[in-house]
Amino acid sequence: MENRKKQIIDLAIKLVQQKGYVGFSYDDISKQLGVTKASIHYHFEKKEDLGVAITERITKSLEYFLLSIKNSSVSAEEKLKQFIQQQAKRFECTEICPISSLQTDYESLPNIVQNKIKEVSKLELSILKELVAEAQNEKSLNDSDDIQSVAVTILSSIKGALLYRRVLDDDVLVDVLNQLNRFFKKS
Repeated sequence: MENRKKQIIDLAIKLVQQKGYVGFSYDDISKQLGVTKASIHYHFEKKEDLGVAITERITKSLEYFLLSIKNSSVSAEEKLKQFIQQQAKRFECTEICPISSLQTDYESLPNIVQNKIKEVSKLELSILKELVAEAQNEKSLNDSDDIQSVAVTILSSIKGALLYRRVLDDDVLVDVLNQLNRFFKKS
């Protein structure tokens, strides 16, 4: 049973990345998994329940990454580079960040899912702000730049590049990653 629930969430995340929250249905999931819609409703009575499960899975993934990076003995610059690389490499060619996709559909989301996506958005930004602050303290980044602005610039650049890559079939992501690496001071 738990395996089926995990399969449903995994597929729902993929569908959110490909079609957006409002663009997929339980019918899409049932066809792709080869199960009845009743089987999906057994685990997630309403689509908003599935939306909450999606955001909770994303939150756990971010929290796991935060723990692993905090326990890492690498430099602050390397931690920040790992975060940037992880954000960029998590998605296949035609997929976008599920957080970005949910943010796009924000006004159409049920209130409970809106609250969850707001929480996960704040978490993602707080992780990046923490990494930026650490890199500034280590003097890897310009310490006169506003931490919030740098974090938002990095996130927006990566996520925007993923969207452009999706539309243009051009890997602008490589150019963006190279540009982001220029933020770091030369040793």
